[in-house]
This record gives sequence, C-alpha cells and structure tokens, in this order.
Amino acid sequence: MKRVLLLATTTGYQTRAFGEAAERLGVEVVFATDRCAVLDDPWQDDAIPIRFHEEDASVAAIVAAARTRPIDGVLVVGDRPTVIAARVAQALGLPWHSADAAAVARHKLLTRERLRDAGLPVPWFVPLALSPQPSAVLSQPPATSHQPPAFPCVIKPVSLSGSRGVMRADDPASLATAIERLRALLAWPDVRAERNDAHHTVLIEGFIPGREYALEGLMHHGALHTLAIFDKPDPLDGPFFEETIYVTPSAAAADAQDAIARTVAQAATALGLSHGPVHAECRVNADPSAGSGQAAVFVLEVAARPIGGLCARALTFGDSCSLEELLLRHALGESPAGWTREAAASGVMMIPIPRRGIFRAVDGLDAARSVPQVTDLRITAKMDQRLVPLPEGASYLGFIFARAASAGDVGRALRDAHARLRFTVDAEFPVLPSAQVDYNLHHG
Repeated sequence: MKRVLLLATTTGYQTRAFGEAAERLGVEVVFATDRCAVLDDPWQDDAIPIRFHEEDASVAAIVAAARTRPIDGVLVVGDRPTVIAARVAQALGLPWHSADAAAVARHKLLTRERLRDAGLPVPWFVPLALSPQPSAVLSQPPATSHQPPAFPCVIKPVSLSGSRGVMRADDPASLATAIERLRALLAWPDVRAERNDAHHTVLIEGFIPGREYALEGLMHHGALHTLAIFDKPDPLDGPFFEETIYVTPSAAAADAQDAIARTVAQAATALGLSHGPVHAECRVNADPSAGSGQAAVFVLEVAARPIGGLCARALTFGDSCSLEELLLRHALGESPAGWTREAAASGVMMIPIPRRGIFRAVDGLDAARSVPQVTDLRITAKMDQRLVPLPEGASYLGFIFARAASAGDVGRALRDAHARLRFTVDAEFPVLPSAQVDYNLHHG
C-alpha cells in the first residue's frame, strides 16, 4: 500500500477528508501533527508527534519514522508546516516545493519583495517593526520607485492567514488605531504560542481597488495546472477583509481569466514554487500605466498548500473525484494533465461570525438546507464556544455549499440559505481589572 505523509494540526477541518479520500483510493495516510510527544497517541491516529516551531527536530522525527514506514508522497494542510514538509520531501528524495520557496510563500513581506524583483505588479509596501510609534510609519519611504498616495492603505501581519489581522486605514488616525489593534492581536496567547519571529513585523501597503479572485492549482514539475478560478462576488474593500462566498467557474472575461492564470504562474515561479498544491489570491483592476481597458493582476499571495477549511468540498473533478483524492494521486506521482472540474457551477459560503460573544444556538437549519441547489450545510462552531469576528478571529461559524447550472444560481442559493439562519450569541461577561474587582468586593 502506498503511503502519503500529511502534516496538519490535530484540529484541522481537512484531516478527516484526506483520511476518507485515502480509504477510497486504497492509500495509507501517515499523519504528522503538532502536539506534545509525551502523550501516548491521544487522538488514536498513530500520528508522528512534531512541533511546528521546532523544525529541525520535526524533520528528524519524520525521517526516522519513515525508515520503518516508507513514505511515497507528501501533503500539507495549513501554512505553518509547509517548510517542514519541504525539508522532509528533500530528505526523502520526493518531489515538492523547496524549503526556501515555502518559507517565502508564507511570509507576506518576502513574497512582496520576490514579486517586485520579478517585475510583477505590486502595491507600494513598507515593513514595520512593532517597536516604533505609529507616528513614525509615514516618514518611511515606500519600497517601490514611484511615489503613490499614502492613503488608503492596508496593514497586515506578515505570517497569519485567512485575512486575520488585515485592516484598511484611510487616514493617519485610523492607521495608528489599526497598528495598535494589530499589536494587541499579535500578543494573543494562540499567536505567541507559534513562537514565530515573523510576528514582530507587520506590513503596510497601498490599497488595491478592484475585484478579488482565488486560484486553486497544482504545480507539476515547474508548470502550473489551474484547477479552478473562484469569483469572490462580495466586495472586499475594508475596513476588514472577511471572505464569504467563493463561486466557480468565474464570470470574468476569458482574457481576464487567462491573465490571472498567467500571472499566478509567473508569481509561483518567482517564489520558487515548483511541485505541489498552490492556493493564490489576487486582485484585478485597471492599470493606468497599461492603457485604457487593460487590467492588471496583483497577486496577493501564492500559498504552498491547498485551499483551507472545508472549502475544498466545493470542488469536484470528473464525475465524483474530490480535491483531496486528486491531491493524493498527485503526491503519488500522477500527472494532473486531463483533470478538469465538473461541468456544473459550484460554490461555498464561509458563514461569518455576526458579533463577538458566546455561541448558544442556531435556528433555521432545515429551512436553509431545503433551498434548491444547496447541497450541504455544516455548522463547525461548537455550542458555548467564544466567537471572535475578524480582524482578531481565526474561524467561521460553518460552511454552506451549493451546486447549480450557473454561477449566478449558486450565489443566490448560498445567500438565500444564509438568510434563513438565525444565530443566538450571548454577550460575554466583562473582565474587570483586579483592582476594580477588589474595590467591588469591599464596597459592594
């Protein structure tokens, strides 16, 4: 039986989907998960225990395990273990993205620099160490040769994903507020637990107007094979950038889709990505320097991993092949030539968190599932869970899926289903400083 190594967190949405796909294909998945090595297989998955922040030790542990359980291919879920996956693949002589490319792809500042040096469109950008005061930011010159207006701009962490911490600023006051808000987020325990030095730096860049798209693809020995281009029909203009709906096939003109695929391929090459899944985000707008009617594709990122969460369920290839099955087959050496997405349109809504608080209940599930063209609805948040919306939050309430004859019908079905849901979110109890608690106790 062929074996594929899958590096993932223990709580990822996609790990079960990969396990189910492997069972259908007759392939064994060997998990390497970020957990304590002292506990004796707490998840009963026979996983190799690693720590994402200890790359050398993690690579050594996986390579040692591979001596008794030989590995035939490598896959990864999420951004954090991509470098470990690349180093393991190199040690085992398996094709995969290089470690350098994986490191650049998960670091937004390094990505901007590589794309700029390759001559691809980039906004002006300025790295900012979190130690300076916000008033010092605008005194730094932009990193590109032209001198654009300072506002509007976008501030973002260089090494978080899913739009977490990304904020738009339209003036110096809102920029100062955003910097302090991002500074507070990067001090949160779950972020600090990553032990990532990249969290000491943030990126400020020019806001790019236009429509946003996502491309799901596979690099196959240096060549990009596009699996799908997703429209993001909801405007993403700030102040936060919460993604909601992905729909494919894209309604963009054929030449615009060609430009997206061509520019993403150039960006992947500039980053050094060569073999394995890629998920790209980009914005398309009019480029004043290119002449009237011509569009510029600004690649925001090319991640060395597949699409996250349960969103992969929106993709089917051939008659019934899932994205996870396709990725497993590619990891085992199969060429993606000839793999095409199904003829029907499909899409997913990532259900946004309506407000901060404690999740108590959801009503309207049966009504939402009864909407024509809706194929599935999954509430992934747990009851009594603390909900935190963007820009601080890192998750969604769940996912709605639809399939129809046209992308427009898919979008309407997703919105209709979402409108039938009612969420009960209780307010959190306020947290008082200890001095205030002492005063209340003594002066009741």
